[in-house]
Amino acid sequence: PRKLNQRSWLYRIKPSVTHEPFHPRVPGHKCLISEFNQSTSAATPTQLRWKPVDDPEAPTDFIDGLYTVCGAGSSFLRHGYAIHMYAANKAMVGCSFCNADGDFLIVPQKGRLWITTECGKLQVSPGEIVIIPQGFRFSIDLPDGPSRGYVSEVFGTHFQLPDLGPIGANGLAAARDFLVPTAWFDSNYYPGYTIVQKFGGELFTAKQEFSPFNVVAWHGNYVPYKYDLSNFCPFNTVLIDHADPSVNTVLTAPSEKPGVAILDFVIFPPRWLVAEHTFRPPYYHRNCMSEFMGLIYGGYEAKADGFLPGGASLHSCMTPHGPDTKTYEATIARGMDPGPFRISNTMAFMFESHLIPRVCPWVLDFPNIDRDYYQCWIGLRSHFSCERGGVANGGNDACNSAGLQDGDNAAGSQGC
Repeated sequence: PRKLNQRSWLYRIKPSVTHEPFHPRVPGHKCLISEFNQSTSAATPTQLRWKPVDDPEAPTDFIDGLYTVCGAGSSFLRHGYAIHMYAANKAMVGCSFCNADGDFLIVPQKGRLWITTECGKLQVSPGEIVIIPQGFRFSIDLPDGPSRGYVSEVFGTHFQLPDLGPIGANGLAAARDFLVPTAWFDSNYYPGYTIVQKFGGELFTAKQEFSPFNVVAWHGNYVPYKYDLSNFCPFNTVLIDHADPSVNTVLTAPSEKPGVAILDFVIFPPRWLVAEHTFRPPYYHRNCMSEFMGLIYGGYEAKADGFLPGGASLHSCMTPHGPDTKTYEATIARGMDPGPFRISNTMAFMFESHLIPRVCPWVLDFPNIDRDYYQCWIGLRSHFSCERGGVANGGNDACNSAGLQDGDNAAGSQGC
């Protein structure tokens, strides 16, 4: 359909086809994949958490600092996604990167990225995101030195603004706040310039004698763009109960099934919590979606300890998760009506998908994996009491007939 067409016209000094044949990159990259199956990755329902990675000791650019964490599907089948992280300390010099597999959504957590694309230049700081559509060549410089962050990749679909439904015409991310680059070109001669292309999760290289950033002008709607997350207009409940995390969706990559995403990008920005008679932190739950979370800065409302900026967690389909013990006990101690409370100095995010992820073996063996993550819930205790009244299934008589004593746990007393 014409309304879904994405294309751009680029006016080049020299055509991109003017290059030598591609060859497998030597050395190869052992920690990138775009095909998720039993031979490449593992299935695990266990809750996983990783601490922030250290800065690389050896010179490492964005390409070599990129590694896959998890994903589902296949770039060959044009269906699915991959989630990566990166840690780099070196600019890309004399080379550019092209992802033939899918669209990149890059979330820098530490250090700015100066990105040169075929459509122009973008400076992306922590607290901003950048989308590099499939097939665009780009190069990344690191003006602040060591840098790290998160990357999601979608196969066979593109990121777009979510429908607003009953919200109406305004709210969440506004189209006006997304920025595209101004055309910029480099007409210099570069013998031995290298194009690094990711194709089927493997890296290939080709040589040419000019910069790919030789576009004098362009027009169209298929273009790299960035967004400042501080411009997001969040929505939340204003009286009781919880809204689902989808109410904080910045961008969605839809599947063929209406209302179901290959991947949603959701944020948890500074905002007010005002719900009354409600356990305000994210409730304990299991659901059909799989959730990869990262933290750009500050803290996260559901984890008092252990979830750090630059770290990550993965809670897969139907695996229970929720606030840690400290958060739970502190919330209970504040009572049922603690008054309005502002969550400030925070920017957490989530990559959420209905496809169940398989996890790469190297991240399961990383030294920064938190093998004690499960212990953050071990201390949870019941606050249920039959003597408090208002028990929907019959009060104290029902408790006594079931053989429960005051303080015993009961189904539903803590959600999942």
